[in-house]
Amino acid sequence: MHVRCPDRVPEEVFRRVLEELAELSPVVQALPPSAALVELRGALRYHGVDPGRLAEVLRVRTLTRLGVDVRVGIGPSITVAATASGRIDGPGGVLVVTPEHVTEWLAPLPVEALHGIGPQQAHALRDYGIHSVGLLAAVPPATVQRLLGGRIGRLAVDRAHGIDPRPVVPRALPASAAVRHAFVRHTLDGAEVRAALLDLVIQLGRLLRRRGQAARGLTLTLRFVGEGRWEKSRRLPSASAHDDDLRTLAYQLMDAAGLQRGRLAGLTLRAEDLVEADRVAEQLSLDGARESRLAAEAVSDRIRDKFGPGVIGPAARFRRAS
Repeated sequence: MHVRCPDRVPEEVFRRVLEELAELSPVVQALPPSAALVELRGALRYHGVDPGRLAEVLRVRTLTRLGVDVRVGIGPSITVAATASGRIDGPGGVLVVTPEHVTEWLAPLPVEALHGIGPQQAHALRDYGIHSVGLLAAVPPATVQRLLGGRIGRLAVDRAHGIDPRPVVPRALPASAAVRHAFVRHTLDGAEVRAALLDLVIQLGRLLRRRGQAARGLTLTLRFVGEGRWEKSRRLPSASAHDDDLRTLAYQLMDAAGLQRGRLAGLTLRAEDLVEADRVAEQLSLDGARESRLAAEAVSDRIRDKFGPGVIGPAARFRRAS
């Protein structure tokens, strides 16, 4: 089963779709940012239903629980299933290609519809007159290898026949955590935006420390008035959950946006590729100022735990000053 979520689906929703898939089968391979593979052999025996019925159950669950429809392709191989999901019109649907009908179903499709054939390969094949998957399957393999290259040509011919021995390899999304801020008024980059970003850094650091996790990277997403978006990710020099390290990288990401007159509607700061904090080696530091800030960070966490998260912090100070 190859499952496609809507384009640009939020990561939190994508994770929940993966959880729904895991309820149907224990073998789920995440294909970020919005697709997944599911091995159905054991699941069909366990649930006692046909593949199409299982796919419709998935659609009902994602629609009712998450408000998201999905496109589901089912076939005897990854290539056939992924090609099928790509042929579904509209936001959702199910297309099942049975093993005995693979060849006749693939044959009339345009060559670029075959999963794994990119625009450049499709252009090269069309220049030679190969405009359908059926023609690709009929051309001598040696000819396709000359057009596309040895290994790619062999794979293209095999996949045109529906042959794809790759297994579904269980793979989850790397753990992540996100915090968000929505501006009451559409705001230009300035003191209020920087205060909001710093407040997000502190929220995110506190969340990671409470979970006992550390981040290897950060992603900053800026939402503009009119549904525009800007997003950029960078890696931390080493995994960390300390405000000091997260703040430095968050400011670099904001500077990379190069904002001038763009009016912001909101910010999202996401910690990526999380690891357990006890797996991160704490290096000895000769920087007394940093050690003092880390000690103050621990005290600040205890104050927020006792009196609430908004009692201290940059956003709180900005609100009092405005």
